[in-house]
Amino acid sequence: MGTKENSGCCSPSRGTSSANKKGLSNEFCGSGESEKGGMTLIEGDTFLMGTDTDEGFPQDGEGPVREVKIDSFYMDTMAVTNRQFSRFIHETGYKTEAERFGWSFVFRDFIPQKIIKKNPSSPPDTPWWKGIEGARWNRPEGPGSHVNDRMEHPVVHVTWNDAMAYCKWAGKRLPTEAEWEYAARGGLQQKTYPWGDRLIPEGEHRCNIWQGEFPGHNTEEDGFVGTAPVDAFQPNGYGLYNMAGNVWEWCSDWFSSSYPLLRVNDNPKGPGAGEARVIRGGSYLCHRSYCNRYRVAARTANTPDSSTGNMGFRCAKDA
Repeated sequence: MGTKENSGCCSPSRGTSSANKKGLSNEFCGSGESEKGGMTLIEGDTFLMGTDTDEGFPQDGEGPVREVKIDSFYMDTMAVTNRQFSRFIHETGYKTEAERFGWSFVFRDFIPQKIIKKNPSSPPDTPWWKGIEGARWNRPEGPGSHVNDRMEHPVVHVTWNDAMAYCKWAGKRLPTEAEWEYAARGGLQQKTYPWGDRLIPEGEHRCNIWQGEFPGHNTEEDGFVGTAPVDAFQPNGYGLYNMAGNVWEWCSDWFSSSYPLLRVNDNPKGPGAGEARVIRGGSYLCHRSYCNRYRVAARTANTPDSSTGNMGFRCAKDA
């Protein structure tokens, strides 16, 4: 598999602060929005959560496998798009944390050299990430970029706090980690991916991840070098798109690598406190050689005020 890195390779962290633990700083209520795909009812049941295979990362706490009960809930069939987020911004005047901080993390291959020269800093051990001044949801590669041709792509450069503000406006919420995994499995038990155990069944790409040698060369065999439209590829058994790859998705839970050992098996909602929130699903930058986290059971985390060009979200709602 190659060297197993920490979550920084997947989505670098802006850092932690005591303010992160206080939740939202901006709250908006609203009637929600019309959206591509809408929501689907996920019927409740018990399922086997986690994995005991050695494909994962010991520090992530993917196992042990345990039976978990989930009540019925609704889930967005697709990640929140730039179009939907744009309406939220227009109706509320909300400023994302990337805008307030003045910068966000961008993958280096998407950045013009003249901008890299002005923004040379990178997180330790991950030189492919650059903190770019002016990068935000509607300028995903920094100044001069836009989302006009990506309105049906997932919104990125949104923090957990931003996602929560959107959910509140839309009358929804973020899914719990257990709900997310249950939904991602699409009715299959203990399969590696939302569609089965083979990454490319019969040569057909089912998700948007990195192909080639990371980070030097992406062959783009799946058809995409960055984000893909939210309805790209086939949906899983519950009609949900892109539950593997494309962008990481925020969950409501605080992260703990030892949380599965608590054996809270009835609609678990994660630890009561923490420093980072769970993200699930992997992204277009994931590759087996360093970040094999596009598997259904894979998990990692980031601080609630962190934003990158490969983190987005989808919403859930009580049934």
